[in-house]
Amino acid sequence: QSVTLGAGQFCTNPGLVFLPVATSTEGFTDAVAGHFRDVDAGVMLNEGIRTAYERGVEELKSGNRVKLLAEGRKGETGYTGAARVFTAPVGRYLDDPDLEEEVFGPSTVLITGDSREKLLAAARKLGGHLTATLFATEGDLAEYGDLVNILEQKVGRLIINAFPTGVEVGYAMVHGGPYPATTDPKTTSVGTRAILRFARPVCYQNFPPSLLPPALQDDNPLGIFRLLDGEWQRG
Repeated sequence: QSVTLGAGQFCTNPGLVFLPVATSTEGFTDAVAGHFRDVDAGVMLNEGIRTAYERGVEELKSGNRVKLLAEGRKGETGYTGAARVFTAPVGRYLDDPDLEEEVFGPSTVLITGDSREKLLAAARKLGGHLTATLFATEGDLAEYGDLVNILEQKVGRLIINAFPTGVEVGYAMVHGGPYPATTDPKTTSVGTRAILRFARPVCYQNFPPSLLPPALQDDNPLGIFRLLDGEWQRG
C-alpha cells in the first residue's frame, strides 16, 4: 500500500527495498507479489506522467537489469498505471549506477543481498533520499548498528518499523534530504520548520529600538519566546 498509494505518486513511495538472504525472504517476496497482483491500476496525474512511468518501467526491464516479479491489474481507460514489483541481486545494483533512479509511479525494486558487507556497500552507494526505513528487531539493529551511521548521511528522515508515507506535520518532521532529494539539505517542506525555506537571516547591529522589528525590541511587545544570549526567554 505504501508503494501503490495514490498510484505511487507520493514522494516517499518506497522505490528500493533491500533484503538480506534469509529463510523468510522467499516467503516475503511471494507475499508481496501476491498483493501486487491484486492491485487495481491507479489514475495518474496526467498523460505525461503516465508516459514517463511506462518508459521508466521499460528501462528497468531492458537488458535483464531486473526481473519482473509481479504486475497489478491494467486499466482500461484514462491515464492509469499498473503496479509492478521487480527483483534484482545486490551485485546488479552495485554494478548499475542507474538502478537507483526513481521511477515515479506504483513500482518498487526488491534487492536481495547475499552478505552483510554487500548490503552495507549498497547503503554507501546511495545518493540523497528523503527517507530510509529499517524493519528490524533489536538484535538486527545491534548487528547492523553501522548501517544507521551510513544512512544518517544519505537521508533526511530515518524510520524504524514504520512506512515512509506517514509524513506527520509536526515540530520534529524533516521532509527533505541530501541532494538530489532536495537542493538544500537543511530545509524541510513539511513541519513547522518549513517556514525557514522562505526566510533568510538578517542581522540588526547597534540599532535603536524604534527601528527594530517588534519581535526584536527590548521590551518584547509581542510577548514571544526569543533566544537571548543562547537561552530561550519570554521576558
